[in-house]
Order: sequence, then structure tokens, then C-alpha cells
Amino acid sequence: MITGAVPRQILQDELEELRVAIIAHHLSAGQKASGKTTASMHVEVTETRGTLFGRSAFGTLETGRKAGKVPAGFTGIIKQWMKDKGIEAEPIPYKTDRPHKYTPKERGENTLAFLIARKIKKSGTQLFRQGGRSDIYSNEVPVTTRKIGERLLEMLSTEVKSIKLNNKEVIK
Repeated sequence: MITGAVPRQILQDELEELRVAIIAHHLSAGQKASGKTTASMHVEVTETRGTLFGRSAFGTLETGRKAGKVPAGFTGIIKQWMKDKGIEAEPIPYKTDRPHKYTPKERGENTLAFLIARKIKKSGTQLFRQGGRSDIYSNEVPVTTRKIGERLLEMLSTEVKSIKLNNKEVIK
């Protein structure tokens, strides 16, 4: 008799290995900014299925973001992304001596964030414009699926000693 614990452990092991591989590819591609994507990835396994979860924008790691509607506060999101990535803008000095709302540094950051946000809204991200990539998770998923199948088949072949049909052994 085959117990549920062994197949469940196979799914857990292989999906965890997939999670680690995806994170390694993501980091080696230089995509890490805040770390929210890697922190969001987790494996859940039940008796009948295993799932590797990630944040909703996970697919954009390979496709990029297409042009079009952007979320409210997108310029602020880009400004935080710039901070996370260590991207600094040139300060934009004022031409008057009166008090101003932003420092020259903040003015430069706001301007650069606005320009990046506008470019993404009009044309999509650079990754999208370049046609995307397939080396973050797409190449790993079929490998993991094959490995799960092989391990399950190996487990079944060791569990099934013989099959009898009408009291005659068919497989030994």
C-alpha cells in the first residue's frame, strides 16, 4: 500500500528545490529590488497537489510590464524602486532663492521617477520591449515536473511487487 506521506514529501522537496532555483535565477539576473518577490515565494502541499506561490506580479519577472494603465501612485512606486535598487538622480537646483517644497535632490528623484513611470506607461518596461526572457522560471518548471514524475514512478515501481490477474501473476 502506498501512503500519502511519500508522494507529499516528493512534491514538497521538488517544489522547494524549484523555489530555490527560481530565486537564484532572479538574483543572478539582477532583478532584486526590495526583496518582496523572493519573500513572497512559498510552497504549500496537500494530499493531492503542490503549489509554489508568489506575488501577483510574479510573471513580469520574465515578461516585463506591458504599456498601458498603471496603478494609482505609480510614480511613488517607481521612486521606491529607485531607492531599493540604489538608483540616484542628479539634483535639480532651483533658480530662485525663495523657499521650496522639495530639496534639489528630491526634485531630481521626483523628476526621474516621473519620467520612468511615463516611459513604462507609454512603452512598457525595458524587459517587455526586448521581448522578455525565459531563464527565471520557464525553463525550470518542466524540469521539476519531470523530476516529480520520475520520483513518483520510481516509488511506485518499488511498491508494486507483483500484479495478479485471475490468480495468475502478470508482473513480478
